[in-house]
Amino acid sequence: MKKTLAILALVAALPAGMALADDDCFVPMADWQPRDAVARLAEENGWSVGRIKIDDGCYEIHGTDAEGRRIEVTVHPATLDVIEIEYEGDHDRPRRDRDRHKQD
Repeated sequence: MKKTLAILALVAALPAGMALADDDCFVPMADWQPRDAVARLAEENGWSVGRIKIDDGCYEIHGTDAEGRRIEVTVHPATLDVIEIEYEGDHDRPRRDRDRHKQD
């Protein structure tokens, strides 16, 4: 009985813990916005794009911001919401701008 309860507690705790540490995007490709839309998002935010790639199921923009700082921006592929912005040299402290661009 104790073993069963321990297993149930572990299973119940896994999804919550996994969700907190998970920045992956799980979206069917049919629901993705095209790369051109990601490029427009970058342009609207004043970012110069060096490269747009896919990482962990999310779009990832590598380029520079309006002040010339090197950035890496993680973008949700279906909604084009900005999930995270990292500035070069800030790898220990990524700047998370969730929902910031929804208000702009």
